[in-house]
Amino acid sequence: MARISSNLSDVELIHGLRSGEQEALAVLYDRYGNLVYTVALKILKRSDEAEDLTQDVFLNFWKKETFDPNRAALSTYLCVMTRSRALNRISSQGSRQRQLQQLQYVDQNRPTVTPLEEASLAEQQSTLRQALSTLPERQRQILELNFYQGSSHSEIARQLDLPLGTVKSSARQGLLKLRKVLGDRVK
Repeated sequence: MARISSNLSDVELIHGLRSGEQEALAVLYDRYGNLVYTVALKILKRSDEAEDLTQDVFLNFWKKETFDPNRAALSTYLCVMTRSRALNRISSQGSRQRQLQQLQYVDQNRPTVTPLEEASLAEQQSTLRQALSTLPERQRQILELNFYQGSSHSEIARQLDLPLGTVKSSARQGLLKLRKVLGDRVK
C-alpha cells in the first residue's frame, strides 16, 4: 500500500479512506483534529470530554460514509457534527443529573425502617388480627372494611345494607372492645 501524502486534498483523502486506506484518516485527523477539539471544548468546557468527543467524531466519520464533499467543506461538516454531538451530550448529562436528583430526593424522603421495626410492626399486626377475631362478626366486618379497605361508614352501610347509625355504633363498640382486649400491646 502506498504511503498517503498529507498534500492530498480533503476529497482525495476521503476517497482514499473509503477505499480502505486507513492512513488517510490519520492525515485528516492531523488536519482537523485541533478544530474539532476546540469546538468540543468550547461547548463541553472539559478537556477530557472534548478529547473523548473528538475521537468519537473521527471514529464515526470513518465508519459512516455520510459525508458528501459536494455539499459542504469537510471542516464545516466536522464542526456541525461536533457541535451536535456536544449538545447531545450536555442534554443527556442534564437528563441523567435530573434523574439522579429525583432518586436522591425520593431516597431522602423515604423513612428507613430497620429490621427490628419491621418485626415489631409484623408482631403488632398479628396481635391486632387476633384481637379482631374476638369481636362479633358484624363489628369485625365493619372495622375491617373501614380500616383495611378504606371504606367510609356510608359505603359500608350501602354495602352491608344496614342503617348508617347501626354501622357507626357497631364501629364504635368494636373499637371500645379492641381497646379493652389490646390494652397497651399496640401503640
